[in-house]
Amino acid sequence: MIFKIISHYKTMENKTQNEVLSVVHHLIERCKDGQRGYAHAAKDIEDQDLKTLFQEYSVQRDSMITELQNELHNFGKLDDESTSLEGKVHRTWMDLSSALLAKDRQQVLNECERGEDYAVAAYDKALKADLPSNLKQIVQKQYEQVKKAHDTIRDLRDQGKK
Repeated sequence: MIFKIISHYKTMENKTQNEVLSVVHHLIERCKDGQRGYAHAAKDIEDQDLKTLFQEYSVQRDSMITELQNELHNFGKLDDESTSLEGKVHRTWMDLSSALLAKDRQQVLNECERGEDYAVAAYDKALKADLPSNLKQIVQKQYEQVKKAHDTIRDLRDQGKK
C-alpha cells in the first residue's frame, strides 16, 4: 500500500514538473520569436524612434530567455538552443518582413502588436498554471514587461492612425 501511495505521488510530481517545464519552454519560444522579430525589425526599419525601441525590446526578450533558461537549469533541464518546430512554423512575426520592405510604419506596428498579442496570451496562460512561487514571480515580472511593450506598440500604432 505504501509503495502504491509513493508511486502515485511520484507520478503526480513528474506530471507537475513536466507541466512546469512545458510552460517554461513555451514562454522561451515566444520570447525567441519576439527577440528575432524585434532584431529583424530594428535592423530594417528606417524610423530611428522605432529602431531604438525595437533594439530595446530585442535585448529585453533575450534577457527574458536567459532568465527562463536559468529556471530550466534549476530543474536540471536545458533549453534546446535550436528553434523548435513550433518556433519554425510560428507565423507571429512572419508578415513583418513584408511591412518592412514596404517601409510602412503603420503595418510594421500592426505586425509587432500581433506578435505581442501572442506573447501576452502565452504569459496569461502561464500565470494560470501551477508554478513554483519563485518561477511564478519571474513569469509575473516578465508578463508585466511584455504587457507594457504590447501597450507601447499599440499606442504608437494608434497615434499613426490619427
